[in-house]
Amino acid sequence: MKIGLLLPTFRDDAHEVLAIAHEASAAGVDGVFCYDHLWPMGSPTRPALAPFPLLAALAKREPRLVLGPLVARVGLGGPERLRQEFATLQALAPGRVVAALGTGDRLSREENEAYGIAYGSPEQRRGELRDLVGALRGEVEVWVGAGAPATNEIARAFDVTLNLWNASVERVREESRHSRVTWAGDLSGDVGEQLDALAEAGAAWAVASTNVAREALYEWQRHRGVSSVI
Repeated sequence: MKIGLLLPTFRDDAHEVLAIAHEASAAGVDGVFCYDHLWPMGSPTRPALAPFPLLAALAKREPRLVLGPLVARVGLGGPERLRQEFATLQALAPGRVVAALGTGDRLSREENEAYGIAYGSPEQRRGELRDLVGALRGEVEVWVGAGAPATNEIARAFDVTLNLWNASVERVREESRHSRVTWAGDLSGDVGEQLDALAEAGAAWAVASTNVAREALYEWQRHRGVSSVI
């Protein structure tokens, strides 16, 4: 199982983010990921760094890390712009890009409305997701953020990875019987024990959110993980 870290991008500038990415790379973490939000959920007055410029900077600074948003929302960026963003990132970091994609949901709708960005119906957003997955598959590694059954079916139909957010070990095990599965979310308490359980359940990646005890994550990677790129 590969190990990833979600970077703390809800900041005024990128200095801390770049430092943590460098620290993670030195510790053997396989990849780093960035939120695709205009502000932290529920906190519209707080800042957020845009994911793709930051990932582009990291592509040059950290040549061994896998990079990607988690997840890029078709309902926010639009499928054509996202395809161009991933093409640029792939040119900067060939073979090291994860196109983790999602439709967005009611919790993120407020971001669209605040900036006058159309927020389509679930069917429309799933249609855009389907088209984008089809266009990117074969060019980069593609993950689909798990959601409604119809969204999850897109991942299976295109034989790409299903990413589960804060899913139980039991769900990881069940979903891994049907498709390649990655996990992302909060790790607290005994980080090593949780990572062992996710690896045993079949997760191809575990991507820890920003509040993880990073040294515990690094310790598991040093002693139990196998560090490699896609």
